[in-house]
Amino acid sequence: MVARLVIAAPSSGAGKTTVATGLMAAFASRGLAVSPHKVGPDYIDPGYHALATGRPGRNLDAYMCGTGLIAPLFEHGARGCDLAVVEGVMGLYDGAADQGELASTAQVAKVLKAPVVLVVDASSQSRSVAALVHGFASWDPEVRIGGVILNKVASDRHEHLLREALGGSGVPVLGVLRRAPAVATPSRHLGLVPVAERQAQAVEAVAAQGEQVRAGCDLDALLALARSAPELHAEAWEPDVAVRLSAGVPGGSGVPTRSTTPRVAVAGGAAFTFSYAEHAELLTAAGAEVVTFDPLRDEALPEGTSGLVIGGGFPEMYGAELSANEPLRKAVAELAGSGAPVAAECAGLLYLARSLDGRPMCGVLDAEARMSERLTLGYRDAVAVSDSSLAAAGARMRGHEFHRTVIEPGAGALAAWGLRQPERRVEGFVQQGVHASYVHTHWAGAPEAAARFVAHCGNGPVA
Repeated sequence: MVARLVIAAPSSGAGKTTVATGLMAAFASRGLAVSPHKVGPDYIDPGYHALATGRPGRNLDAYMCGTGLIAPLFEHGARGCDLAVVEGVMGLYDGAADQGELASTAQVAKVLKAPVVLVVDASSQSRSVAALVHGFASWDPEVRIGGVILNKVASDRHEHLLREALGGSGVPVLGVLRRAPAVATPSRHLGLVPVAERQAQAVEAVAAQGEQVRAGCDLDALLALARSAPELHAEAWEPDVAVRLSAGVPGGSGVPTRSTTPRVAVAGGAAFTFSYAEHAELLTAAGAEVVTFDPLRDEALPEGTSGLVIGGGFPEMYGAELSANEPLRKAVAELAGSGAPVAAECAGLLYLARSLDGRPMCGVLDAEARMSERLTLGYRDAVAVSDSSLAAAGARMRGHEFHRTVIEPGAGALAAWGLRQPERRVEGFVQQGVHASYVHTHWAGAPEAAARFVAHCGNGPVA
């Protein structure tokens, strides 16, 4: 049994990431093996979690993967650990739009039978904090709020007023944190700046967060609370089993039988930081050798590449550098032109376009991409429009969009997905082996995608 805590807040901006990352770093410095998790589709926070713990940050997303996979994915990530810290998303009870509690932090806490620590931004209140905490603690009796951490406290006098107000609430104060610029992490148009873009500064920030939490929180009480969580009785998710079972799913290809191991290249580096750890695990389970490369530095694809995965990230921040790497752009275009499977999501979609903000990209897609002031954000219920290296026509998959760019046209002659909410539309591109779309997907919820992709490596264009 893994001791566990869920770190939640009444709303975004209260300091969940700072507190969760600080707790991970503080407990790791005590010699505990800490498993880091994040509720929802966020890619950036898990990077800071990984820095604090030395383990992959893993997401728990009930919308994309299904509620039934939350506990197994948790057990998979937390295997062999002493403690798991799960950072929530948005406010405690906020989930997928018009879906009740689905994909909320509260739902994940209930599935994991984990006590919740509520992080409260106390900067503009004193006695009212008790009413706030009481409301959150009593809203859903199945959610156990085991303590509160008061963040952004101004002074000793302010702390006294807050503690006095909470004295009769029945929810213990487990930490008090002052305002501290050193622990701040810079943000931009899609949230925090990823670790890969500020490695040295990120290390310093995580260390400062750990020190702040050590000084301001009762770590012994928090650990005792984590250890009070009951046994889960859930079997850990296994990528090998998931891929084997996908053979019976419509559109699934099962584990390919071949005499050679296909090599799948996965884009990384500062421009392409968005990926889920389970994707590489599923590709490996499906029989591939997974190798990473950096489009900002490498002028060629890894030798023997027979499939290419280009996930999300921030190509718009590195447009000049990506464009200047003409040898790699040509190599990507040649691979795509050969019919090899290429899976591109969001940033990958932009990279495959003819241009991004006027700068030449790979030219695989006859489309132009540019930055936009409009934020596109939300879960997506998608149906495959065309047969591709990733999905059979008619296959259903859930995903997430998060970008401030547009691509014109928004869909090719063969579209990738038909989206059913929030408005009906088709989007993305399917041509030869290429599947390119704005929609981020989590293959743990659809392992047949990984199996199908690997099965097409070396087999030419999809029929």
